[in-house]
Amino acid sequence: MDDKTRTEIEAAVFRRLLEHLDSRKDVQNIDLMNLAGFCRNCLSKWYSAAAQERGQNVDYNKAREIVYGMPYSEWKDRYQQEASGEQLEAFARNQPRDH
Repeated sequence: MDDKTRTEIEAAVFRRLLEHLDSRKDVQNIDLMNLAGFCRNCLSKWYSAAAQERGQNVDYNKAREIVYGMPYSEWKDRYQQEASGEQLEAFARNQPRDH
């Protein structure tokens, strides 16, 4: 597979991931963090960093809008739920420990 085709496939997969996350607004970021170690905010940070590495200015808030499909404040108001005690405990257990 040539690099152009690989990049096109990877871009299509990323778009599909964003569509899937958009269709699962019931899945909270803390759930993603607890199960997979990343969330929508992580994707936003990665997007912004990748853009900067390529000389493009996509700040974190703009990247969040791309990932969330709307301004983050709007998504948060509409869909973010308060984390349960159980979710917060799992999140704390999953954080890397500095030794």
